[in-house]
Amino acid sequence: MLAVSRGAYAALIAQAYDCYPEEACGLLVGHPASNSVVRFVKCENTTHSGKVYSIAPKALLRAERDAEDDGMEVIGVMHSHTHTEPYPSVTDVNQAPDPSWHYVIVSLKRETPEARSYRLVDGTISDEPIAVG
Repeated sequence: MLAVSRGAYAALIAQAYDCYPEEACGLLVGHPASNSVVRFVKCENTTHSGKVYSIAPKALLRAERDAEDDGMEVIGVMHSHTHTEPYPSVTDVNQAPDPSWHYVIVSLKRETPEARSYRLVDGTISDEPIAVG
């Protein structure tokens, strides 16, 4: 299970809306031992696309350093799907940079946004529940 603070959850949903019609993206910062997300770091989708996303290496490095300064780590990434289900695409699976990360996808397909989290390891997709609190 991925535990996400209310503030981080609200921020990642807001990012999905703010970036529409492009895919939104950002980094999940927290504690890997407890699978808990304390904060969400908004990032620019450098591809400016509604179908794929990319985070600049400098933005990732900055988030990693800031997290480390606070005794935390980047433990995952969020991106949005503007018109499709919150399920990893082939591109998402192939571009997954870290098998220890949590991959949250927010779908804006319906009236209410839907967020789901996955672990992506060696091409295998494993669904994990999200607890907001």
